[in-house]
Amino acid sequence: MEEAEEEVEKEASEESKAEETEESIEEVKEETVEEMEEKAEEEKEVAPEEEVEEIKEEAEEVSLRRREEIPEEEIVEERIYTIPLREAWRSPRKHRVPRAIRIIRSFIQRHMKVGWKVPLEEEEEEEEGRVIISNEVNEWVWRRGIEKPPRKVRVRAVKDRDGNVTVYLAEGD
Repeated sequence: MEEAEEEVEKEASEESKAEETEESIEEVKEETVEEMEEKAEEEKEVAPEEEVEEIKEEAEEVSLRRREEIPEEEIVEERIYTIPLREAWRSPRKHRVPRAIRIIRSFIQRHMKVGWKVPLEEEEEEEEGRVIISNEVNEWVWRRGIEKPPRKVRVRAVKDRDGNVTVYLAEGD
């Protein structure tokens, strides 16, 4: 009989221990869930404001970079052109965007009078300047892939003292 009573007591103590551990586990779970919810709420409140600030800072940096690229003292001439790229569409599909870039370069050379080779007497020909196409124009033309360049592009051409012309996207685009 004593053995039976001891077994019953052991089972009762094991059950009480199991209940205690279950309760403690539930309490820990509740605490951790509450902590996680509080952290999530804080992140929700903080995240959009931080993102807005980061976006504003990036926009300011981009505008500063544009201003720093060409100091006003070095600008000799600045013009805005709309360059038709319809001729690029007459090329095979896989050659359209490279041809569009060549069309932009030749258009700027022709209209800004840059890179004209002048024959000199018994000397090599020299270029007066060169055309530099900025990354933003290049990305704008390439944005739909090699097969579908835009039909036209609006650019801002800036000529510096050395005769180099840099092509940027016009402000509205």
